[in-house]
Amino acid sequence: MPGVRRILRNLTSRLRLGLFGRTFLLLAALMLVSLGAWLQVFFSMELGPRANQMAQRVITAVNITRTALIYSDDTERSKLLLDLATNEGIQVYPREVTDFTEALPEDDYWQRVAQHIRTRFGPETQIMWGVNQVPGFWVSFQINQDLYWLVFEREQIGLTGGIEWLGWGATALLLSLVGAAVSVGFVNRPLSRLARAAQVLSRGETPASLPENGPLEIRDLNASFNRMAKDLRQAEADRELMLAGISHDLRTPLARMRLEIEMSGVSEDARQAIDDDLGQIDHSIGQLMEYARPAGSLPQVATNISEILAELYERERSHTASLGGNLDAFIEPDLHARVTALDLKRVVSNLIENARRYGRSADGQAHLIMSLHGEGSSLIIEVSDRGPGIAPDDVDRLLRPFSRGEAARTGVSGAGLGLAIVERLLKHVGGSLKMLERAGGGLTARIEIPKARFRNYQLDSDSQ
Repeated sequence: MPGVRRILRNLTSRLRLGLFGRTFLLLAALMLVSLGAWLQVFFSMELGPRANQMAQRVITAVNITRTALIYSDDTERSKLLLDLATNEGIQVYPREVTDFTEALPEDDYWQRVAQHIRTRFGPETQIMWGVNQVPGFWVSFQINQDLYWLVFEREQIGLTGGIEWLGWGATALLLSLVGAAVSVGFVNRPLSRLARAAQVLSRGETPASLPENGPLEIRDLNASFNRMAKDLRQAEADRELMLAGISHDLRTPLARMRLEIEMSGVSEDARQAIDDDLGQIDHSIGQLMEYARPAGSLPQVATNISEILAELYERERSHTASLGGNLDAFIEPDLHARVTALDLKRVVSNLIENARRYGRSADGQAHLIMSLHGEGSSLIIEVSDRGPGIAPDDVDRLLRPFSRGEAARTGVSGAGLGLAIVERLLKHVGGSLKMLERAGGGLTARIEIPKARFRNYQLDSDSQ
């Protein structure tokens, strides 16, 4: 059994079967083994009684035939032999010394039948598989000095044919597999429903309530899941309300402070320094709010990524130019993915903002390139700069919340949430973020998201 389990485990891992397939395959294998063992036991138990029964039938037929031939007139003997051959399938032939005979096969069943017959008629009784190239079950008997053969058709006294047993076995196996499929489906259906609901919940959407009926364990599990989903929805609503309150309560005093500074008599340099500090505080609050805001629900219709990035490029190019830098773009047209326009803009805007702040070249300006192209089943979005870059060992750390770069990328304050926001939003759509060294110096932020094969998405993304 350990070997069978190992084979099944390797097979299911290669086929990538789900719970239904794994359970059904296990039950099917067990049924095959059980059916084979049952047939072996049945044949072993049937062999002896069947051989004894058929041998007794042959003995009875030989005795009746001998008696009939002894007491029948010579004129009626031919009619008697014809009647035996026609109605009973028993034929009687004279036995000659020159007959060419074929011995019985080395089969346990036929040898047992022959042994029972010889026990009754004596060891000199000849039992053959064929005589003079005529197939059959041939048994010799003697009347006075005359020798005869009594021939039976093999099918009359043989075991049930292999084809017939194969048909019955296939029918039994088919019915068992159908029953197993129904049983496994009945057991796995609640788990499949729970798995789908969990996937919906993991995407930030609200799943339909699971039915709280059926077996006790399933009923308790569904009730617990429904309670958890309800608590998460409530927590989400509370968080949104809290974020709205925090944003209002913090930004309102900041705006009032800016107004009071403008009205005060402080010097221009002091006013500009305070205004910069307030701007940094407002930016940090914005990052915190952005990180806490949940990702949008995945759309049922694929989004045209090329159009969204083209719109974003026009906006970010003007902003970058106003800061003294430049932003170029290379966007492959008509590419689609299952992501909301808002989340995509949040992701790419964060990367561009990060590059503007920390990816400045030696002249102090940001020279950025944004690109979009398809690569296999993925869409690749890259934002590149000519800044000092980051050490490969720092990449994982910078993707964690509240982490900022060291020496080369310091000098600008912030909450350190930009890359963490990007990675969290990408995980929501099955994407990934990589920070790569750019040839010739600088850094490339590379985004990979699954490409939609159909514009009317409806679960047709390569990621499913």
